[in-house]
Amino acid sequence: MNGFSPSWQEVGALLAAPLTAAILLPGLLVYYGLHILRRGIIFVDLALAQVATLGTCVCVLLGHEATDVHAYLWSLGFTMGGALLFTFLREPAHGRVPLEALIGIVYVVAAATSVLLLSHTPHGREELQKTLVGDLLTVSWPAVLRLSALYAGIGLVHWLWRRRFIGLTFHREAVRAAGAPVRLWDFWFYFLFGLVVTTFVHLGGVLLVFSYLIIPAVCGQLWTGSLGAAFLMGWGIAVLGGVGGLAGSYQLDVPAGAAVVCTLGLLLAICAAAAALRRPAPSR
Repeated sequence: MNGFSPSWQEVGALLAAPLTAAILLPGLLVYYGLHILRRGIIFVDLALAQVATLGTCVCVLLGHEATDVHAYLWSLGFTMGGALLFTFLREPAHGRVPLEALIGIVYVVAAATSVLLLSHTPHGREELQKTLVGDLLTVSWPAVLRLSALYAGIGLVHWLWRRRFIGLTFHREAVRAAGAPVRLWDFWFYFLFGLVVTTFVHLGGVLLVFSYLIIPAVCGQLWTGSLGAAFLMGWGIAVLGGVGGLAGSYQLDVPAGAAVVCTLGLLLAICAAAAALRRPAPSR
């Protein structure tokens, strides 16, 4: 090892906060991913993430830094607007247009608007790249602690009202028949989900948010129909993908967010192949 190579202690200190984030934070994303899969709104996370990013772009255009408190407040405001929008899009009056089509339109328009806004800033290209893949390797301990506290609070809300949230996702008609205010609870679901997406976009970017939400949840559902078991398996896949991606990113000197996404994709391929081999062959 030459004199310019960092010691294991230095590497450990550098990666400690990102690794902690990769282990603790994806759990809530996996839980939301299972809800998203069941509701059949796969791209709502991408759309909400892009809406949150649009808020950041507006803030940058106004002269603020993308990492200061103003950017979070703008993102939060746009996220609340997105939550209201998706609450009413969830059950359109006519029903002739698929919900996923409307979600896709929101994503594309928000993304295009972000590009237009950032084209007028000095570092627009760099900001666009950061919104896609984030900067997970440089996450700080204060950021990890803040997000852990926020996610623990949101997780507690879901635990205290788990029957209502799970009922809305998995037994929607029964909840409606019981006279519950479905749209009000839908709004809280999307708003809390938007908080998670907004904060994680600033950490890992849009692509990583989508990957953490969907890929581990799909892996879990490939193997079990139990919500609890799928959640635990999905969290395990998320941790493996995060740790493996960060290690690969450091060794190969490539963007951490993209490395984690590719690692999660590889794990999904392995899970899908293993699940296919586990199924009994059809009788002839």
